[in-house]
Amino acid sequence: MIQMTDAHRARLSCELSMASRRYLASYVLLNQAIADHLGLHPTDVQALSLLTAESEPLTVKQIADMTGLTTGSATRLVDRLERQGYVTRAPDPQDRRRVLVSPAPERVARVTAVWDDLGQGWQALLDEHTDEELAVITRHMRRAHDLGHAQARHLRSQPKPD
Repeated sequence: MIQMTDAHRARLSCELSMASRRYLASYVLLNQAIADHLGLHPTDVQALSLLTAESEPLTVKQIADMTGLTTGSATRLVDRLERQGYVTRAPDPQDRRRVLVSPAPERVARVTAVWDDLGQGWQALLDEHTDEELAVITRHMRRAHDLGHAQARHLRSQPKPD
């Protein structure tokens, strides 16, 4: 195990913080570029990404929870995606009061083609890492996801600053 001084650890922490900020900013810009390329809203692109990652259809409430939107905003998002042919709605066979939202494979293929084209570069980047490094990165990303959602919920519960 490598022994680090407090100063070295502080410097690494600072570098990681800056790299994280740059990564998050570049991701937001990439998401915007994908949305612009496809003629969609950036939130629509994220919702489609989440919908296509799931093996089962989702309710609007689940989409709201996954995206951080209110149920009203998630409903409007699904309305937009349905009008553009990216999703379909169907009654939930277990609870007819609920509606299930599914990606429309033919239309989503357009989005998937863009992700697949860009994915080659991301895969090349990941191929530079060992299995152990990928495990660390994956663990960090999962934990960062959970922390980010918890912090977003906390911020939403706080009064807005003046």
